[in-house]
Amino acid sequence: MHQPLGEEKVFKDPVHNYIHVQDELIWALINTPEFQRLRRIRQLGTTFLTFHGAEHSRFSHSLGVYEITRRIISQFERSGYSDWPKEERMVALCAALLHDLGHGPFSHSIEEAFEMHHEDWTCKILLGNTEVNRLLKQISEQFPEKVAAVIRKDYDKPIVVNLVSSPLDADRMDYLLRDAYFTGVNYGTIDIDRILRMLRPFHGRVVVKESGMHAVEDYLMSRYQMYWQVYFHPVTRSSEILLRHIFRRAKELWSAGYSFKIMLDPLPGLFTRELTVEEYLQLDEALIQTVFMKWQHEEDEILRSLCERFMNRNLYKYVEIEETDNESIDAMRQAFEAAGLDPIYDLEIDSPADLPYDVFRPEDGLTTHQILLLDRQERLKEISEVSDIVRSISGIHRGRYQLYFPQDKLRSVKDKLPAELQTFFNL
Repeated sequence: MHQPLGEEKVFKDPVHNYIHVQDELIWALINTPEFQRLRRIRQLGTTFLTFHGAEHSRFSHSLGVYEITRRIISQFERSGYSDWPKEERMVALCAALLHDLGHGPFSHSIEEAFEMHHEDWTCKILLGNTEVNRLLKQISEQFPEKVAAVIRKDYDKPIVVNLVSSPLDADRMDYLLRDAYFTGVNYGTIDIDRILRMLRPFHGRVVVKESGMHAVEDYLMSRYQMYWQVYFHPVTRSSEILLRHIFRRAKELWSAGYSFKIMLDPLPGLFTRELTVEEYLQLDEALIQTVFMKWQHEEDEILRSLCERFMNRNLYKYVEIEETDNESIDAMRQAFEAAGLDPIYDLEIDSPADLPYDVFRPEDGLTTHQILLLDRQERLKEISEVSDIVRSISGIHRGRYQLYFPQDKLRSVKDKLPAELQTFFNL
């Protein structure tokens, strides 16, 4: 199976122009049911409710990460860098292609709702009774575990992990470019050709030639802007809150023995966290949205209302606050309950935060969580030691607090709420 294809296959791609497949194994993996399922998982979860173009899939993104990794490795091999272990090419390409195999419907929202991690499911799929596992074993019995070790970030060759998971990896570069393209914003446009040309294998990890620093600064600033303008957009956060509330309510009802008008497998296993790999692979967004559509007619008012809101984009409104005060929030919940509102489902506090770049601390040593520059004397420097721009955003943990609420429901009980809350929520 570790053979070149007789004729190179290509995918036409809006971000990378062409994605080149040159190995039989990669082509076979793309055509497995497990990988094809990613066509039915959106890359950006509920962001399509904010940016209507954000309908692209984990399938497209995974191909993009593979292509960037392939380009980096090809450059290393063409340049004859002795620090690149050529025997690791296939491990790196497979890990890049398959890194998101375990993502579920609406990605991170379902992970939060059911306290699971897509990396764990990716490894279960790689090592389980799957077509992907059977193909990987054609390289060797140990090969699936090697790919899983890269996903877990404990592979014994850190340089391979660097390519797929690091502050400057193929994953981040593709999703910045792809997400910017499909949302229609300009923040994520980076000079990827320049960055890739500046990458070097050096003493067991991937570093950046010092003259490429400005392209990396631009990349880090783009990441910063994309998080605040797209990934943490307050309207998107509102739709994610609705989604989590739906899962939460359905799980509560299931645990209480509620008789649903419709319940599709494998959702019960999701509620009880007893899913097999085979059952997990049945989960996609088409199934979840079909269930939500039917749950709009459930007897339970909370579940019915939440599903109607999500399916019809009747999202929660929000007000921004400087900081949270537990006493004030508790008093607010009590006032909601006294007015006949649900203090849990009708008021949500949200505080998205991101670390654009984890600043280097000398006591930590040179870790895989930092971007290292290689100067002409082959000395390594962490980028924030050299770049004023990176240092200015390093370690920023910028949080915004928002209170989300169903404005129509609050207005219907407006007279039962204290005057100060009517003013606060602009009722």
